[in-house]
Amino acid sequence: MKRILLVKTSSLGDVIHNLPVVNDILAHTPNAQIDWVVEDSFADIPRLHPQVKNVFTVAFRRWRKNIFAKKTWQEIAEFKRLTQQNQYDAIIDTQGLLKSALITKQANGEKHGYDKRSIREPIASWFYDKTYAISYQQHAVTRNRTLAAMSLGYRVPETPPDYGISASSSTSEGRAAIGLQGMYVVALHGTSRDSKLWPTENWITLGNALAEKQLSLLLPWANELEFKRANDIAAALKNARVLPKLSIGALAGVIADAKFAVGVDTGLSHLAAALNIPTVAIYTDTNPALTGVMAGAKADAINLGNIAQTPTAEEVMHALSKISA
Repeated sequence: MKRILLVKTSSLGDVIHNLPVVNDILAHTPNAQIDWVVEDSFADIPRLHPQVKNVFTVAFRRWRKNIFAKKTWQEIAEFKRLTQQNQYDAIIDTQGLLKSALITKQANGEKHGYDKRSIREPIASWFYDKTYAISYQQHAVTRNRTLAAMSLGYRVPETPPDYGISASSSTSEGRAAIGLQGMYVVALHGTSRDSKLWPTENWITLGNALAEKQLSLLLPWANELEFKRANDIAAALKNARVLPKLSIGALAGVIADAKFAVGVDTGLSHLAAALNIPTVAIYTDTNPALTGVMAGAKADAINLGNIAQTPTAEEVMHALSKISA
């Protein structure tokens, strides 16, 4: 049995982009045991995959803020103990940052990563035993899959990605637990930068168009600004509902039962596609060619917009009609 350690710590979308690597490895080595190192706030994602055995968490963001706290160093020591208790046949760092390279370095086994010309922080390549030249001019999912294939010596897959996750039975906080009924669309309206937002009036126009199709609009949120936006949208619609605040795992359970997902440039849009939900992703400040939503084999996804190109609600409805055909 081969033991493989994947190092992909953050962010949400990046962690989701790494999921297809698991099934690729298992297609090549069916009895492989796969572990994963991830930031604790995103640990729900690899835990959704039934073939990831151990999920080891780090908390760099919290540790940096409390670097002198006794608890911080206790957590770091426990993380080292857990990752060093196994001998791995391969440790694959698809993150390509200095922090992820340091994690990779301390684990036991042959270490693989991008070479200095293929990596965001070239110094990270110093910590790998073997490095690989992999072009930036391809989607992040493809880069991850290519690195894993080159590290383990199998042909780079050309099939659509299989994210390998299913959330319907993974949480008790999903659709049934919060009393959802009927068909609905999840509106993933929150994102990390204001420049990536889709105008509130567009969400309202979309909600009204969905009402004509007897579809509800569900509005999740993660912070106070998103909560306010969700309530502003819902206040103008008869078919919208603001969800309670949910963990990523619980929200995955809600998304997994949606008819469609519509989202801005956010990790949750990638999660919807990974859960095989037909997804329309809206881009207003970034180019989706390299990091846009990539559909798996079981559901379509459409990326709309680009830098300084904001799609209209009508364009989104047209895209939804195409993926529902």
